[in-house]
Amino acid sequence: MGAPQVAGGARSAQAQSADPAQLFRSGEEALKHGQLDDAERDFRQVLQIDPQAGGAYANLGVVYMRRKQWTKALQSLEKAEQLMPRVPGIRLNIGLAYYRQNEFLKAIPPFESVVRDQPSVEQPRYLLGLCYFFAERWDEAANTLEPLWPLESEKLPYLYVLSNAANRAGRKDLDERAAAQLLKVGNDSPEYHLFAGKYHLNREEYDLAIAEFQAAAKTNPRLAFVHFNLGLAHLRRQEYAAARDEFLKDIAVEPDLALNYDQLGETYWQMEDDTNAEKSYREAIRRAPRLANSHLGLAKIYQKQGKFAAALAEADAAVKLDPERTDAHYMRGQLLLRMGRKEEAKKEMALAAGANEQKKPARIPSPELLQDSQ
Repeated sequence: MGAPQVAGGARSAQAQSADPAQLFRSGEEALKHGQLDDAERDFRQVLQIDPQAGGAYANLGVVYMRRKQWTKALQSLEKAEQLMPRVPGIRLNIGLAYYRQNEFLKAIPPFESVVRDQPSVEQPRYLLGLCYFFAERWDEAANTLEPLWPLESEKLPYLYVLSNAANRAGRKDLDERAAAQLLKVGNDSPEYHLFAGKYHLNREEYDLAIAEFQAAAKTNPRLAFVHFNLGLAHLRRQEYAAARDEFLKDIAVEPDLALNYDQLGETYWQMEDDTNAEKSYREAIRRAPRLANSHLGLAKIYQKQGKFAAALAEADAAVKLDPERTDAHYMRGQLLLRMGRKEEAKKEMALAAGANEQKKPARIPSPELLQDSQ
């Protein structure tokens, strides 16, 4: 039987006289068994006794990561890093906290530092390679991932990323080797057709992509992400009804995937169904508050409806989350102009014009890669 619960004031007095080592062990045991409230309580009690206990901050960070409380997680982990700067695992978790929020540029420096310290360890190298891939730093992605070939070359996501990165980096030999291995390992499986379709989708070869995704769906209609990617392909071909139907099919398989609702919102917007577009964007943000695209989608809807203050709030959120989005700066400028804030609008339009000079094609969302890396 567990110890009886102690009232708040008594618990604080008890913590002052308790053994911090015993409390720390108790917290670790609770964390091991997923008892997050108990773990948080024990580690906080450790910090009441010893505010310089870096390990307690590090484990509190893990507690908050498991709850997806990312701001709290980063605060605890950064405090732990200050106290224990030579522990690679803390920096790895800082990188992961950014990575889980799709903030790949912010995840790169901590992952790089871990790889420098532990060049032969698989997880940080693989995550760093994926961050380079999502940031479209193709040479670095290929160079970082290639050494993992002996460990990862039987896995389809790794081969898909390596082949794409090598292709974009102009490394034909590595691209061909990874593509050949992808075909061999895939063995005509639904998973192979999913990644083959994704390869064509990234190259804007939509007919080939759809054929591969349909082959995957025919064999396994409940394969994760296959209907999502079919929806993306149809959306980019402006086949909006087909795209809508595919996103809805994927929602039936993966009801918690925020990107399904985000792209469904985009589809409804193109179909001029503003009511369902707004509902879908809101659902996406409820599941993933840092989805800049959904905030911008809401801004477009509210601008169309003449709700300029509400539109500006959403555009502000989009710019804050993704400062490099040209369309977010442009919309913010338009809204400021409509609201009579001409000087601010002028600055925002200048930012949009400057960003437009370096504008890249819209990145294809890849939730199947994030799922595999967790």
